[in-house]
Amino acid sequence: MQIRPFAPADAEATVQLWQACGLTRPWNDPYKDIERKLQVHPELFLVGYDETGAVMASVMVGYEGHRGWINYLAVHPAQQRRGHARRLMEMAERLLVERGCPKLNLQIRAGNEAVIAFYASLGYTDDQTLSMGKRLIADI
Repeated sequence: MQIRPFAPADAEATVQLWQACGLTRPWNDPYKDIERKLQVHPELFLVGYDETGAVMASVMVGYEGHRGWINYLAVHPAQQRRGHARRLMEMAERLLVERGCPKLNLQIRAGNEAVIAFYASLGYTDDQTLSMGKRLIADI
């Protein structure tokens, strides 16, 4: 897998990847999420691609000057368990450290034990916090 910044031509393949990985939700328009990310630090939106150039992985990295965030970390199911997600996270962490980011946060849906184990293997721990959200703009 090679890694590069997301390009607008990657949108359809990236949304299909997220759908294949079960990351999309009916109340969240993934195309709007892409549009929004391209307005804020688009260089922190990465895709992994195979030898044919097909998108097979992604990670959306955020940083607002206080904390870094990970969204849409995905590896196509047929390509999982080969170290691709680990490589994307290593690159995300490096990009954040280069920007002076002191801490990286991420959210995992409750009950997703495989993902919890993956992040634990990378050194992430449960911060013992409760995540809350409020939709300010309805996508759908």
